[in-house]
Amino acid sequence: MSAEYAIELRNISFTYNKSLPSATRALDDVSLTVKSGGITGLIGHTGSGKSTLVQLLNGLLKPDSGTVLLDGTDIWAEPKKIREVRFKAGLVMQYPEYQLFAETVSDDIAFGPKNMGLSGDELERRVREAAAFSGLGEDLLAKSPFDLSGGQKRRVALAGIIAMNPKILILDEPAAGLDPAGRRDILGGIKRFSRESGTTVLIVSHSMEDMAMYCDDVIVMAHARILMHRPTAEVFSRADELTAVGLDVPLITRVAAALKKNGVDIGLDVYTVDYAVGKLKDYLAG
Repeated sequence: MSAEYAIELRNISFTYNKSLPSATRALDDVSLTVKSGGITGLIGHTGSGKSTLVQLLNGLLKPDSGTVLLDGTDIWAEPKKIREVRFKAGLVMQYPEYQLFAETVSDDIAFGPKNMGLSGDELERRVREAAAFSGLGEDLLAKSPFDLSGGQKRRVALAGIIAMNPKILILDEPAAGLDPAGRRDILGGIKRFSRESGTTVLIVSHSMEDMAMYCDDVIVMAHARILMHRPTAEVFSRADELTAVGLDVPLITRVAAALKKNGVDIGLDVYTVDYAVGKLKDYLAG
C-alpha cells in the first residue's frame, strides 16, 4: 500500500562548498509534504533552492541534515541502495534532449529499464507504452533521436523516464525553449500521463502560466526556504507576496487585479483565461 505522502522532507538543510569561504546555504531547515497523485508545481527565483531540492529527491545529493522520504521510505536508510531510488523518482533534467545518445529512439527509451534488469517482451512493452504516453508514434522508434525535432527529442527523454514506471516523476523546466504549441503538447501529455497512471508529478518552471494551467497545487521557494504551499488558485491570489520575492503571476491574474482597481471585482483567485471568462460572465449576469 502506498503512503499518504509521495514526498516528505523533514528539516532538510544543504550547503554547497561547506567549510569554504564560498559556502552557500541552498536549503535551510525545509519541511514539506506532497500527497500521492496529482501535479505539484515548484517555483522560485534563481538561487531559491529549487534545483537542489529536486536533486535531493532523486538521491543525486545527500542532505547535510534531515530526512528525505519517498512513498514513506527514508531514501538514505540503506545508502548502498540509493541507485534504486532513481528508478522510483524519475528525474528529467532541463534540456534532456542533450543527454540522448543511443542509435535509435527505441534504444534510448530502453536504457533505463535495461538497467533495472528488464528484457524481452516486458522491456519492449515498457518502451512502446512509454512512447505512446509521451506522444511518440511507433514509426519513430527505429529512427535516430538526432534526426528528430526539438520537441520530439524532449518526448524521447521523457519516455525514457516513464519507461522505468516511476512512482514520482520530477521535471525541471520540461517545456523550456519550446514554442507555445510544443509547450502545450509536452505539458498536456504529462498531465494525461499523471491522471491515467496515478503517478505523482513535480514540475519546476519559471512560467507562471504553465503552473496555473497544469498544476493542482504550487510550492513557492524563497531564500532557501518554503514560502508557501497551497492550491494553485490561492497561491496566485497572493500576488503581493510573490512579487516581494521576485516572482510574477499569470497575466490574466494581473488583468483581474486591474479590473478590481477599476470597480470590476471578479476576485483575485483568477489564474486561467477560461476561469476568468466564467467569473466575468457571473459578474455581468449579477
